[in-house]
Amino acid sequence: MHTRIPLNVEDQQYNGRVTIIIVLSSFMVATGGFILGYDIGISGGVTSMTPFLNKFFPDVYKRMQEDTRVSNYCKFNSQLLTLFTSSMYLAGVIASFFASLVTRVFGRKPSILVGGVAFLTGSALQGAASNLYMLIFGRVLLGVGLGFTNQSIPLYISEMALPRHRGKTNVFFALGAVVGSLVANITNFGTEKIKGGWGWRLSLSMTAVPAGILILCTLFLPETPNSLILNSKNHQKAKHVLERVRGTSDVQVEFDDLINASSASKATDNLLRKIGQRKYRPQLVMAVAIPFFQLMTGIDIISFYSPILFRTIGMGEAASLLFAFLIRLVSSIFIIAMMFVVDKIGRRKIFMTGGTQMFLSLIALGAIFAALFGDYGGLAKSYAYLVLVLVCLYVSGFYLSWGPLGFLVPSEIYPLEIRSIGQSITASVFSLLNFIIGQSFLAMLCHFKSGVFFFFAGWLAVMTAFVHFFLPETKKVPIEKMELVWRDHWFWKRFAGEVDED
Repeated sequence: MHTRIPLNVEDQQYNGRVTIIIVLSSFMVATGGFILGYDIGISGGVTSMTPFLNKFFPDVYKRMQEDTRVSNYCKFNSQLLTLFTSSMYLAGVIASFFASLVTRVFGRKPSILVGGVAFLTGSALQGAASNLYMLIFGRVLLGVGLGFTNQSIPLYISEMALPRHRGKTNVFFALGAVVGSLVANITNFGTEKIKGGWGWRLSLSMTAVPAGILILCTLFLPETPNSLILNSKNHQKAKHVLERVRGTSDVQVEFDDLINASSASKATDNLLRKIGQRKYRPQLVMAVAIPFFQLMTGIDIISFYSPILFRTIGMGEAASLLFAFLIRLVSSIFIIAMMFVVDKIGRRKIFMTGGTQMFLSLIALGAIFAALFGDYGGLAKSYAYLVLVLVCLYVSGFYLSWGPLGFLVPSEIYPLEIRSIGQSITASVFSLLNFIIGQSFLAMLCHFKSGVFFFFAGWLAVMTAFVHFFLPETKKVPIEKMELVWRDHWFWKRFAGEVDED
């Protein structure tokens, strides 16, 4: 049970080519993703570094040394340690709603710039942290950056890209996140060897480099034509920007569609009330469901805590970081492969294929941990390598599907009038679930033990079925014509297309 794409929508092609603006926009998007991925990789890595733990989390360090008395699954269980990782996401929840206002009233560019400055400041504070409070405050500022950029960057590239290229260009965000994680693992592997125990400072402060690049790229890029039309009466300026972005003067068809979408976007003082209207029910459900399911794949097991996970099964500090690096390398390869198929195969098939692969991988991991890994001692080296292979299979499935598509699909489904608030809800759910899972995962590992893998496998079965029954195909559909796929869907057609309640 799924929707087909109306042929007159998929076949409609706007004029244009890949211009230098699109290339720079894609690089800016990749840089935003790089910051997110780098921070996830760095925070997961430094929390396994002995000098960092000894300075800020001495209780965790003490438990780690007393492995004869503490369960393998509970060595790293500390609410303060998880607060370091997850506090960024709590701040991101709040910031994303402020970002919605900035994005709608002032445009996409200002929102990205605010995020870049917050990243820059937060990284400086983390690197210079002399106590836990300073460290956590730096994380909070990074969360502000996350809230603003996760809300505005996917919108920016979805509005700038041609429909036939939208999937590929949007995937640059996820590709940047994977490359950022890879660089983070390389950085951690090197800084962990620095004598004097200050290598973690270098790891944390290096976020300033991509943050500076993000700010510079954004300054050189124009505002999106959609945003200019929505916030300005100067339609001629918007058309000129559209011509520059497309590399041709023959943009009248697309420009007319943007004008019509803007005219249909009735001004309202309560965007939350507007998106709550019945006719926007499909978009509201997806705004919540997609980021929720993306996080419930269990990717945080690997993204945040892969070095800790490998140390848990008895590997040394350097070996754990090396294994985490290999996982990021696999992720990079598969997400690049995904870029070549997302606009050909479509979103739905990729979602379901990747979900099935992840489900089987987590079941196998859970079985190995349940059968062979107890509360004390380590795991035999041969089985440790098997764990690595299964983790790589799981990660490849994620970055073929829910990793990039979890950012792509929400950014392309909203009509202009609810686009900023819709993306804010998506970003908020993403940050809130990251906070909850980040704050609770180590406790879950301690109490569920091997059952944590089966827990997330169960959610993978649910979300794969959800995609099959409720997600319409969106490949190659112009963003301002997207409402037609909901009207043609077996379930959502009862909501889509109703008259405005205002």
